[in-house]
Amino acid sequence: MILSCNHISKAFGTDEILSEVSFHIEDQEKASIVGINGAGKSTLLKIIVGELAADSGEVVLAKGKTLGYLAQHQDLDSSRTIYEELKEVKQPIIDMELDIRDLEIRMQHATGEELEQMLSAYSRLSHTFELENGYAWQSELTGVLKGLGFTEDEFNKSVSTLSGGQKTRVSLGKLLLSRPDIILLDEPTNHLDMESIAWLETYLLNYNGAVIIVAHDRYFLNRVVTKVVELEMGHASVYLGNYTAYSEKKAMIRAAQMKAWLNQQQEIRHQEEVITKLKSFNREKSIKRAESREKMLSKIQVLDKPAEIQDEMRISLEPNIVSGNDVLTVRDLGKSFGSTHLFSHVDMDIKRGERVAIIGNNGTGKTTILKIINGLLPADSGTITLGSKVHIGYYDQEHHVLHMEKTVFEEVSDAYPNLTNTQIRNILAAFLFTGDDVFKRISDLSGGERGRVSLAKLMLSEANFLILDEPTNHLDITSKEILENALKNYTGTVLYVSHDRYFINQTATRILELTGQTFLNYIGNYDYYLEKKDLMKELYVAPVHAGAADASLADSQHLVQRDRAIGTAAANGKLKATGVPEAQKGTAESEVKLDWKAQKEEQARIRKRQNDLKKVEDEIHRLETRDGEIDALLSQEEVYTDVARLVELNNEKESLKQKLEELYETWEELAE
Repeated sequence: MILSCNHISKAFGTDEILSEVSFHIEDQEKASIVGINGAGKSTLLKIIVGELAADSGEVVLAKGKTLGYLAQHQDLDSSRTIYEELKEVKQPIIDMELDIRDLEIRMQHATGEELEQMLSAYSRLSHTFELENGYAWQSELTGVLKGLGFTEDEFNKSVSTLSGGQKTRVSLGKLLLSRPDIILLDEPTNHLDMESIAWLETYLLNYNGAVIIVAHDRYFLNRVVTKVVELEMGHASVYLGNYTAYSEKKAMIRAAQMKAWLNQQQEIRHQEEVITKLKSFNREKSIKRAESREKMLSKIQVLDKPAEIQDEMRISLEPNIVSGNDVLTVRDLGKSFGSTHLFSHVDMDIKRGERVAIIGNNGTGKTTILKIINGLLPADSGTITLGSKVHIGYYDQEHHVLHMEKTVFEEVSDAYPNLTNTQIRNILAAFLFTGDDVFKRISDLSGGERGRVSLAKLMLSEANFLILDEPTNHLDITSKEILENALKNYTGTVLYVSHDRYFINQTATRILELTGQTFLNYIGNYDYYLEKKDLMKELYVAPVHAGAADASLADSQHLVQRDRAIGTAAANGKLKATGVPEAQKGTAESEVKLDWKAQKEEQARIRKRQNDLKKVEDEIHRLETRDGEIDALLSQEEVYTDVARLVELNNEKESLKQKLEELYETWEELAE
């Protein structure tokens, strides 16, 4: 065990954030701390690293172990370049190398005991230098910078000129290079593009130390962590496995708790009804029986109702009118900013009902495309055509569509003057703005709060074409899942930019990757994109770069039509093209050909399991029906006044309960 948190409690005023939080981290373990916004995740990290004092409890770090911490926001003030800033971390290695070189020179002129001492010192230094990866520190530094998305042209940029996100990446690079025994990361993926996030995943997976992560990126957590510490209502629960395993176990535990509570409540109500009935007979024996049941009822340890999640947004997105089938047509779109060329000859067709995700590295122009479509930026070239009856709803990650001087209430009431005050209050409450919160100015809100206001306006817009720029930024995991469900049930059309791979996987029906200054089309979600991207780039990007750049639009099909054809063929397993290596063809064919015998055995196994499942369901139905009949009998006077009959039925009911519990478990195993 490298780190232990024991009974940590912390309150701010009367607001208790953490209560008796306990968990431990093993050496080289990768863990995550999850919970809704405000659950105390960042507070707990600050207590672990000593930036905040706990009200009670203790943090125990194994002797001689070191901690490294990356906070969400970095205010790195330095006159050094990016490269020099990271090089500072390696200064002890650089100094050690200078000492080694100095010893090499001095040993040439030393003799006797002095030489022996120098040789001993040289041996120790060389060994330490090698252990510290001293011979490769420059390549390690360059690899980290490139992995975090910095190009070699940017290495000599001054840190003081960088944006907040770039400074956070520099700080993350310094932390990784310092290689502490435990790394604590608070939202490390917020300022990284997809390639950099994938690089960081691999780095952390192979990191020879422990890692504790606070993040809302579920795809990232799924790949990296093997333990999840959940903070809920101030308390901590520990789950082994990645995020998906945690989510499934959490749902099962919650369902079991709710079932137990409901069953107990039903039993209590039943007993209360029997007591009331017995008392209504107004006979001495009946009253004594009622009193006996009341005593029994008072001794029951009443279960607490599982806590409802109060911090959930309630989103319902529905268009007011149906658009035409052709929602958006983009042809030959191009845009540059000065000497920076973003993209050219971009074509796009969006059809009604599609949910299209635009992905690509930072700086490729994804957000710029959305702004051009919305008329917020002019294009250098190309045409944009909206289809019949298309009504756009726009979500801007920078929230330029909000008015900073207005209150939350005014922002909604001015945009939708026909709504009553009560309606506005109810809508804002659905997005977690209650009481005096509705009178906060937009300029005083956090990024997450502004995002919720924008989503509230989006819901009210009743648009049939939603254009969303990083809609999950600043949302906690629960809110992301609610937005995902709303979009999946939305009957209109969606075009969005996102680097949230889990969100894309859940919502996208098609992916457009902005790469090589143009779009590459994938008919599927993010997992499909990962599966096909190498093949698609080999078949499509290389030929385009080789000679298609000068071809006119009239001489070829539109890019998106070609992309669709390739994507559809690939999805159907029928893609054939010159230039595909024989090894790839052979692999594809072997994947398609299933072993006939194994297939038949699998089908037989599935049929047997389905038959077993049907038998169990029939038996459950029979026993539940009998259980209901017993409940009806127990409410009859001739039964509950007959002690022998009552005991007999109660015994049968208890037996039924035990059998049903076993059948429920069997059913779950078969159904899974």
